[in-house]
Amino acid sequence: MDWTQLPLGPLATNCYVLSHKTECIIFDPGSEGEALAEWLDGNALKPLAILLTHAHFDHIGAVEHIRQTFNSPVYIHKSEEQWLGNPELNGSSRFGMGAISAPPADFILEKEEELIIGPFQFKLFHTPGHSPGSISYYFEEGGSLFAGDTLFMGSIGRTDLPGGNHQDLLDSIHNRLLSLPEETIVLPGHGPATSIANEMDSNPFLNGF
Repeated sequence: MDWTQLPLGPLATNCYVLSHKTECIIFDPGSEGEALAEWLDGNALKPLAILLTHAHFDHIGAVEHIRQTFNSPVYIHKSEEQWLGNPELNGSSRFGMGAISAPPADFILEKEEELIIGPFQFKLFHTPGHSPGSISYYFEEGGSLFAGDTLFMGSIGRTDLPGGNHQDLLDSIHNRLLSLPEETIVLPGHGPATSIANEMDSNPFLNGF
């Protein structure tokens, strides 16, 4: 199984495509829906699902285009199930990006459990702090973590948006993410990939953990 990082939109939000043969999972299709669909077609990939790490506008802008084009169901955490259709909650109305919205998700995630979709299996970690419904998807087979805007190379997610909480974010990182194997690749919502080991050693926001 292979993953591909595709920075999309004006904020270069990372969309990830995790693929196996002709099937794939899409994480956070934030913008440029037509271009993303063309890339998927060009690589002969069929998305089995759209998994959202959270519902800020820069992570959801192409959700509906991909859902309608490929008939792919959308998964989101219960704490943000209303955010897709509400530009105030998803932040698009606050940042002058135009109103971004989508119909409700097809599946609501509540528990920290295993999620199996076709040949793909993930462990779900509820990692609030950047937003109340942030989810990190741990793909154990591939030694990788789709972390959204929770943890970045040398940084952590911002917590000054509605529903953000700095201490909750630090607790999420410490209790959920730093307990993963140190070689785990962290695939963040913006910027380059990193690893749990790198962030434990050098991330200035995690000093003192």
